[in-house]
Amino acid sequence: MLLMAYCLAIGTLYAQQRPNVLWVVIEDTSPQFIGCYGDSSARTPAIDKLARGGVRFANAFATGTVCSPSRSAIITGARTYEMGTGNHRSNYAIPAFIKGFPSYLRQAGYYTSNNKKTDYNTSAAKRLTTESWDESSGETGWWNRKPGQPFFAVFNFDDSHQSRTMTNPYQLYTKQVLDELPADRKVAEKEVHVPPFFRDSDSMRKQLARIYNGISLADYKLGKIIDRLENDHLLDSTIIFFYADHGEGMPRAKTNGIDLGFRAPLVIWFPEMYKGLSPWGTGGVVTADLVNFADFAPTLLQLAGTPIPEYMHGRALLGKDAAPAPKQMLLTSDGAEGVTELCRTITDGRFTYSRVFMPFMPELFYKKYFDYSEIMQQMRADLKNNLLDNTQKHLFETRQTEYLFDYNNDPWQLHNLAQDPQYQSMLEEMRKKMKSDIIRNRDVMFLPEYELGQISKTGTPYEFRQNDLEYPIADIYQAAALSGIRTNNALKKQVELLKHSNRFVRYWAALGLKSQGEAVKKYSRQLKDALKDEYAPVKIVVASVLYDQTRDDMAGNILKEVIETGKPFLTRLAIQMVQYQQNRDAFVPAVQQLLNEIAQKKKAADAREPAELFMYSVKNVPLKYETFW
Repeated sequence: MLLMAYCLAIGTLYAQQRPNVLWVVIEDTSPQFIGCYGDSSARTPAIDKLARGGVRFANAFATGTVCSPSRSAIITGARTYEMGTGNHRSNYAIPAFIKGFPSYLRQAGYYTSNNKKTDYNTSAAKRLTTESWDESSGETGWWNRKPGQPFFAVFNFDDSHQSRTMTNPYQLYTKQVLDELPADRKVAEKEVHVPPFFRDSDSMRKQLARIYNGISLADYKLGKIIDRLENDHLLDSTIIFFYADHGEGMPRAKTNGIDLGFRAPLVIWFPEMYKGLSPWGTGGVVTADLVNFADFAPTLLQLAGTPIPEYMHGRALLGKDAAPAPKQMLLTSDGAEGVTELCRTITDGRFTYSRVFMPFMPELFYKKYFDYSEIMQQMRADLKNNLLDNTQKHLFETRQTEYLFDYNNDPWQLHNLAQDPQYQSMLEEMRKKMKSDIIRNRDVMFLPEYELGQISKTGTPYEFRQNDLEYPIADIYQAAALSGIRTNNALKKQVELLKHSNRFVRYWAALGLKSQGEAVKKYSRQLKDALKDEYAPVKIVVASVLYDQTRDDMAGNILKEVIETGKPFLTRLAIQMVQYQQNRDAFVPAVQQLLNEIAQKKKAADAREPAELFMYSVKNVPLKYETFW
């Protein structure tokens, strides 16, 4: 009897040291749409119950504002701006030593299951999937493990994904969401809260109800998973993480480098035997600690008693060795759907400072995934019919260079405090912090996407960024930081930098000139000289600047030629540059010819989506709908 009791005690102690972990991930959801975060219209009883018994995080932030970059950071524990995985739907190489963190859990004896997404945004996605999961499918879960084996089980519910809530036709939403949702879980159109940057109309309420009901269905499925866990007598030995992969999948949030794009709901629930692992306590606790998704991997490795690799720079959140929360955090938003974009953000949880490095593009820049949705079509129709107020119109205008928002008093980010004298010292502090973090971490996303592709043919962006001769990040940042500053001194400096020895410095000097408007005309000669640049991305951007302001024939011909070639990355860049200039009509024949040749499979489809968006914006050519799972 004594021996049996001893064995049981040892077994219990071992279990307590090695908890089971359940992750439930929903998609495209901001905390503003969840009950426990204050939305009285939400139907999220399962999430709310976890929050009442666990810890709710008020300041949890995704590593990107769109799914695949965020997921690349989650699976590796490395940040997108280190790996070069910031652009949505990219396929660049990462070093072999960067592994899927569940592989370390497997080595420690855990059963790891993934139900079901493997959208890891790198050419190493297959490797990451193979090494990370004992099973990855739509049928897997903890139930396939060996008896008594600890598990790490991930469930990814796509019911709240933008495809359901906005992009797919309404009849498909009815089938995928409404028909699957119990009647008492449905949110009526009259019940929804309309964010003030949208016009409150019947049409808009119809679209926003889709958001609420998509989240409601995801919550319903979360409840079913927890029920199964309890029925399997595992609830009392399992820590539950609930989170969304980034902010809401609606215009102005997803793919947008402000708080709305980054901030995500996060709740961690602890059973009785593991409550001591929470540094904040449990039972409805709310913490303001800053959390980034790159913290998840080291947290789970620490729970499993596994060493944390040096390349993981996040912090372990739980246990006696939990690291203290940072005071501020760098967040990064990059390109999506073949569109180059770059925004960097510093947040302390309450105040969020965002620096836009390509302000010649509006907040609602053209993205196919958004633009053939009913909500975007309605918004563009409202704009055309002059039905929008100034706040709503602003979404379609060129952006300001800097944004500063107070989340506590302005959760929808309507009031930019960047020009308010009261906040200038804070603004300067955050500017310095951003510059320091970018340079110290050697942010590789300041490379043109073309270059990321070239590097990946023989190496990795992760390693390339560490070579200061090739990638002098301090000099590159100095050039990029001039973007959006519309002064004579900034303009003069940008023109001078067009002769810099480093091609990436020249690239950012050229991109900055896109925001200078007519002022560049006095430097026409220097711009014509820059058309001879041997680095294609520089030549393309300079040609766009020069043609837009002077209608220079040589510049126009360069752009047309690049468009017609259909070269990967370069044609996309050329179309994007032409997209965001006043003089666009001259390029319609070249873009149309490209689309014809893509349709005939004479050219690769690399630039198809930007080309279609160009024709849609210039000639109102309807976008062809493509079904999204």
